[in-house]
Amino acid sequence: MNPSDREARADALLGTLDQGHSPRLKVFLGAAPGVGKTYAMLSAARELKRQGVDVVVGLVETHGRSDTAALLEGLEVLPRRSVRYHDRDFAEFDLDAALSRKPAVLLVDELAHSNLPGGRHQRRWQDIAELLDAGIEVYSALNVQHLESLNDQVRRITGITVRETVPDAFLDRARDIVLVDLPPRELIGRLKQGKVYVPDTAAAALDAFFSPTNLAALRELAVDTIASHVDSDLREHMLARGGAMPVRRRVLAAIDGHAQSEYLVRVARRIAERRGAPWGVAFVDAGAALEPARRERLDAAMRLARRLGGEAIILRGPTIADELIAHADREGVGQIILGRTRERLLARIFGRSLTQMLLRRGAHLELTIIATPAERAQSRRRLALPGGRGSRNEYLYATLATLIAFGLSFVADRYLSVANLSLIFLTAVLIVAVRTRMAVAVYAAVLCFLGDNFFFAAPRYTLAISSADDVLAVLLFLIVALVCSHLATRLASQVKSLRAAQAQTRSMLALGQSLATSADAAGIREAGVRALARALHGAVAVLARDPDQVLRRASSAPAEMSLSAQDLAAAQWSDHHGEPAGRYTDTLNGASCWILPLGSKGHALGVVALRFDPAVTEPSTDTRSLALAMTQDIGQALERARLSDELEGARVQGETERLRNALLSSVSHDLRSPLASMIGAAGTLVSYEDKLPADERRELLQAILGEGQRLDRYIQNLLDMTRLGHGKLKLNRDWTDSTEIVAAAVSRLRKLFPELRVETTAPAEPVLLYVHPALIEQALFNILENAARFSPPDDAVRVTVQTTGEQLLIDVADRGPGIPEDERARIFDMFYSVSRGDRAPQGTGLGLAICRGMIGAHGGSVEALPGTGIGTLIRISLPLPPPSDITP
Repeated sequence: MNPSDREARADALLGTLDQGHSPRLKVFLGAAPGVGKTYAMLSAARELKRQGVDVVVGLVETHGRSDTAALLEGLEVLPRRSVRYHDRDFAEFDLDAALSRKPAVLLVDELAHSNLPGGRHQRRWQDIAELLDAGIEVYSALNVQHLESLNDQVRRITGITVRETVPDAFLDRARDIVLVDLPPRELIGRLKQGKVYVPDTAAAALDAFFSPTNLAALRELAVDTIASHVDSDLREHMLARGGAMPVRRRVLAAIDGHAQSEYLVRVARRIAERRGAPWGVAFVDAGAALEPARRERLDAAMRLARRLGGEAIILRGPTIADELIAHADREGVGQIILGRTRERLLARIFGRSLTQMLLRRGAHLELTIIATPAERAQSRRRLALPGGRGSRNEYLYATLATLIAFGLSFVADRYLSVANLSLIFLTAVLIVAVRTRMAVAVYAAVLCFLGDNFFFAAPRYTLAISSADDVLAVLLFLIVALVCSHLATRLASQVKSLRAAQAQTRSMLALGQSLATSADAAGIREAGVRALARALHGAVAVLARDPDQVLRRASSAPAEMSLSAQDLAAAQWSDHHGEPAGRYTDTLNGASCWILPLGSKGHALGVVALRFDPAVTEPSTDTRSLALAMTQDIGQALERARLSDELEGARVQGETERLRNALLSSVSHDLRSPLASMIGAAGTLVSYEDKLPADERRELLQAILGEGQRLDRYIQNLLDMTRLGHGKLKLNRDWTDSTEIVAAAVSRLRKLFPELRVETTAPAEPVLLYVHPALIEQALFNILENAARFSPPDDAVRVTVQTTGEQLLIDVADRGPGIPEDERARIFDMFYSVSRGDRAPQGTGLGLAICRGMIGAHGGSVEALPGTGIGTLIRISLPLPPPSDITP
């Protein structure tokens, strides 16, 4: 066991012993609210209570669920700590009371909760950490979206940024994690029945979060989290016992590109099929340059493995045995299949052959050595000059370097000894080794050895050596030259391999950066085409289905790239079956392009057509792997864009329906009042025109004008929202400064209320938004108009613009009578009538409802808050675009 293994085992053993003596944390993990985490936790607590365990409830949130609250009966519940915050009283978990009571098991719900100011810790998980340190066993509940490491992934899935998170390192302290789960349809049914949230909140949750797609993705995250902790616990437990246990007994065939490689692939397939186990083949690139024939055999074996359903892997590292064992440990490989390797005599004597090293280091692995009918390949090249043109140039280069070394040695002969002259020849050998192959370096080393012996070692001009010192010097020179040439050649090969790997890494990184800045499917395809063409040095086209479901070219590089009928047929087949087709495959291989699918058979997202030089008979394994990896990344980016569009469409559709209902109701409910006033005034003028004094006629005419202007504003609102609500709500987003929107809304308000004072406070630096400017302006105008109608004549309406985190806040405050606390949320409902609410004596009851729809369509929110002292504060919250999306 090497030192690092011993240290890992010691850490695991100490961790196991420490867990055995430390208080236990048990977490009930769910994929979403409402799956029954608190119910499961209380049920477990009641069972412990029945067994005589001292169980106390520190804090449990029932959220008004009667079945959950019934489980609290018979359990001791600690009183909560009263906290005064923003002129309101809240009840928080009392940490000091729990420490003083110190039960055997304490229940503390909502692990990710943020404590109100004034407590000892900012977060509840910090309270639980102190309880654990005090020796108290804690039961708690957590949703998977609150894990810190999953925050970005949850935001991509749901479009919602979770603010309250728990560090993954704290979850690692949990001895037990219980998965509490419900199928998405059943959870949505509970939500509709009001068993998760109150009806108003439930409707908003269905639109924003509780969709079947979101819930399915969150369930997968929860299962993966549980599985990772199970694997981690198993590995740690087995490591503490001095070994590792593969959870899945995978079969791996190690091939080297020689004649038996394809035979080993077929054997591995048969063995894995008999065992019902997943399998794959692996080649370890140790940095040595492969002969063209060997490279071709290796590529053929890799293609065969993929065709038979296995996984083809290329590992890189200086030692083959170490890389195979490390890969087996990572992937849970239980059996490695080897062919008869070309083992040198010295390697076998000193136990350095591949088989011996695997047997010695892979104690938990099952090794199978397969005898193949293929001939043993020769261990070394012949030192005679090959007939190839490139090889002849390399040997000419070695000969020239050797002649130069001879010339320098003849000049330095009168000044240096034989041992020092050997350094000149050694330098020549190293130069040849770095620039050429191992066989050429050996050729140069032998030439330098013979020349040094013949021309400089006494007696000169003969291969005989008289001095024992010269014999030792010449022999040591030969040994050092051979060793140095081997090391230099190996280093050069490894540098070449690392450069190839670095080039692939740069290509993948460039693709990832391009995809991250692409806003839609068209941008993703364009970025993918450019990255593929640059990385693979070929022509690339992406084909996607148009609205008529016809597969057409969506993007290509070069732009004039054309596709033949065979290419299109291969693309249709690949898109339909979700498998590669065309050139280099067994399906429609008469095509000139290699066709790779984007997405899967169930979710076809188009195909990628790759066209290489006709002289390329087969892409190398590295090129094939890079193309497949980049294509997979492009497909995943397109899938994310598709899901994002579906979520946006569902959210916008919900807002559209709400606005449509508001508009239809307004036509019959709110337009009759100004029409009735106008008809009554006009009727009076018609009937009594000659009998009315001039002042009364003017008053009636002004009433008609005022009611007509009011009716015009209502109809303008209706026309704007009806136009946007026709079909589906379309947001014509554009970059705009938030202060410009505020200035435009205030300017419109002053035309309606010329005597009103409006005080505006905005940030010094511009704050850019990517919104529909007209809609945001209209929403703000509706709120300003509402504030103006209730604000006293002598008091100003204050508008404050500020940023906090990833949100832009626009606050509109008036000094009116205010809104009762229990009615603040209801003023955004259609036609809710309250004298201090969203309806003045001449109000429509539509302004704030439409405002909420406009802001909600942009992913924001509107809420009513208590004013400073008296009055009301309406707050608009809009999401700020990420800094990377802001274009100058």
